[in-house]
This record gives sequence, C-alpha cells and structure tokens, in this order.
Amino acid sequence: MVPHFPGANPRKRGSIKRDDSIGAAAVPVQRSARQRLRGSPHRQTVIAACCVVLSLSAGALAVVPSAQADPPDPAAKKKQLDSQINESRADLKESTDQVAQSVAAYNQAEARYKAVQIRYAVAQGKLAAAKAADQVAAGKLKEAEAALQTAIADVDDGELAIYKQRQLAGRAAQSAFQQQNSLVGLSIVLQGASPADVANGIQVQRNVFGIQSNTITRLNDAQAQLANKRAKLVAAEKVVSAQRAEAARTVKDVTALTLQVAADKAEAARLAQAKLTTYQAAQRDKNADLAQYNSLVAERNRVQRILVARAKAEREAAARRKAARQKAEREKARKEHRPPRSIPDDPPDNSSGLSYPIDTYITSPFGMRFHPILHIWKLHDGTDFGAGCGTPIHAAASGRVTDKYYNGGYGNRLFVSHGVIDGSSITTVYNHLSKYNVHVGQRVKKGQVIGYVGTTGYSTGCHLHFMVYQDGNVVNPMKWL
Repeated sequence: MVPHFPGANPRKRGSIKRDDSIGAAAVPVQRSARQRLRGSPHRQTVIAACCVVLSLSAGALAVVPSAQADPPDPAAKKKQLDSQINESRADLKESTDQVAQSVAAYNQAEARYKAVQIRYAVAQGKLAAAKAADQVAAGKLKEAEAALQTAIADVDDGELAIYKQRQLAGRAAQSAFQQQNSLVGLSIVLQGASPADVANGIQVQRNVFGIQSNTITRLNDAQAQLANKRAKLVAAEKVVSAQRAEAARTVKDVTALTLQVAADKAEAARLAQAKLTTYQAAQRDKNADLAQYNSLVAERNRVQRILVARAKAEREAAARRKAARQKAEREKARKEHRPPRSIPDDPPDNSSGLSYPIDTYITSPFGMRFHPILHIWKLHDGTDFGAGCGTPIHAAASGRVTDKYYNGGYGNRLFVSHGVIDGSSITTVYNHLSKYNVHVGQRVKKGQVIGYVGTTGYSTGCHLHFMVYQDGNVVNPMKWL
C-alpha cells in the first residue's frame, strides 16, 4: 500500500505544515474583474507599458474540442481562437500582477528621472551660455559707455574749440572791418611814404585778410567736426542703451535659469529617491515571484518523487501478480500433464484513455516559457482550460482518488490514479479548485463530477490547471487526451 501525500488526510491537515514558502494566504484573494485573467499557477499578467512585444500567428494555437462535443461552427471556432490568442498574450508575459505593477512603476520612474536629467543638463548648458552672454554684454556695455564718455569729451572739446574760433573770427572781422578801405594803398602813397613803405603796407593788408579767411575756415571745420562728434554721441548713446537692455535680458535669463537648474536638480533628487524606492519594491516582488515559482517547482518535484515510487510499487505489484499467476499455471499444467499456457499482463484499467475534464477551450498549453522579468525559462507543467469559477470538473478516466490538499502555488489539488493505461501508470491532477466533490480513497468513474473550477493558490483568474503524470513524471496532457 503506497502512502498518500502529506496533507491528503483531512483529519491530520491541521497538524501538517503547508507547502507555502512565500506565505500565500489559504483563502484566495479577491480580485477585480480586470485582474482576474485566466492563467497558470506560475504565469501572471504583466501590465507594464513597457514590457514584451508578442507576435502570434492566427494558427499558432488550435482549439481542441471535447471528444463528446460536436464539431464547432467557423464563427465559434474563430471566437475560441481569438480568446486563445488573447489569453496566450497574457500567458507569455508571465508575471504576477504585483510584479508587473512594480516593474512598470520602476520603468516609469526611471524614464522620468532620465527626462529630468536631460532637462537639468540642458538648463545647465543654457545657464552657462547665459552667463557667458552676460559677460560679453557687460564687456560691450563697458566699451559702449567708454565710447560714450569719449564722445561726450570730444563734443566738449569741439564746443570749446568753436568758442575760441568764434573769438578769433570776431577779432579778425573787426580788424577786417577797420581795414576795409579801397583807398588804403592810395592813402599810403599820398602820405608821402616811400616805395618800400607802400610795399610793406600792402603786405600787411594782405596778411590781415589772409588771417580773416583762415579763421573763418577753421571755424567752419570746427563746426563740422562738432556736428560729427554729436552724431557719434547719439550713436554711442543708442549703443549704450541697447547694451544695457541686452545686459538686463542676460541677467534675467541667468536668474531664471539658475532657478530652473535648482528646481531640476531638486526634481532629479526626488525622482532618484522614487526610482530607488520603486526599484526596491520591484526587486522584492520579483524575489517573491521567484520564490513562488521555486515553491511550485519544489512541490512538483516532491509529487513526482512520490508518484515515481508509487508507479514502481504498482509495476512491482503487477509483476508479483503475474508471477503468481504463472506459478499457478505451471502447477496446474504439471498436474494436467500439459504445457503451461502464456500468462498475459494485468488488463488495463482504462482501455479508452483520457477525456477532457472540461468541455471548453485551452487558454495555455503545456511547455517551456521565458519569463521576461526574471529572465529564466519556466515549465508550464499542465494545460489550462478557461472556465468560470464553479464550473464542474469531470474525471478524465475511471480511477481512485488518492490525494486532495491545499498548496500555496497550486491551490486546492485533487489527485486521481487511473492505474495502467497503454503500459504506463497514469495519474491526473486537478488544480486551483474552488470545491471538492469526492473524498480520498473513493472510486470514481470516467466523466463523474469530482470538483469545481476555482482560482485558489497562485492564480490570476478562474481556470483549471490540468496535469498528467506518466510513471510519476509530468508530461504534456494533450498526448493523452
């Protein structure tokens, strides 16, 4: 007699420690309709904006109808196929809702942090450019103000020069007026002057008028220079005004950018802390997700060891029964003085194989999955059938209920041993049940209701996670259905 699994005896269940290494509650957590997506125990939906792009072909997943069901019409088949594709999209992402939310939050925080870092760097560059422009503007303003002072001094010098030239011109005009007499030469001659005196008098007259003409020319030149200097003064004043405005703008820009840089620096510090917090949360959730998966693997390995031992015991028992029959046949043949007849193996317990436990569509097949967050390959060790909570589950074949218990990953589990089918010891396992309809040790018939669909354990929605153990090793259920 092969013993039951630990935890299978309801009377001893209270004294047995559950295999729930990550502390999952025995009572299923209530989830919103959006969160309760169909999935396997170790496959959850990643909801990050940012996580895995899936390319699914329309014919990648075939709808496998029940053996008893009529062939579906094309519209129903298409609907089932669309549902499979949508479910498989969530299936291939493989993560718990909490891990997905944590990773998505971290990715968003990191993106915001990088954006503010870029903004901070740009603001720093603009601030440096503004400070350089401020220095250039200050230099230009200084030069313009110096030029303005020079222009003012030049105008003052010009006005002084014109004042002096006007004085000279006035004296020259007075002298010219005093000397303006066309008979001055004749008066010199009539005064009995000598020829030399006459010549000297005429020369003096020429010099007086020459001085007058030069004075007027210099006055005109001084006035023209003064006008030019005044024009330069006006231009210098405009340049100074423009440079002062530019300097004021650069000072304003520097002030604003200094405040912006300080704000961006504070924002970067805040986002860095937020990123650290979300990173730590994501790491905790990823570690919890990994611990949950490791718990599932440990549970699967534990069950496998027990079922391997059970299959070995069944084979040994069958061999002993056959050997006993052979011995009895030889003894009988000796007494009847005839050759012994060939003794066949034990007849199979189920000649028709297994049938579908639920007449519904498949949401996730058996096989390996690559976890996009944990970056490990994980075995989905059964076939998921999508169905609402409370949907009846039927025995895949006749057999005996060997075990039922709760596990933190698989939820409520039910084991049915079907004996030998096609030369192999077959056990089917039904996971995440909401309710049992049979008890341990009970014989069940093929198609009998043995339990009801639920979402207990490590599950994101109502579904049946159906497993098949062949000679104690987990295999693809579809090869038996």
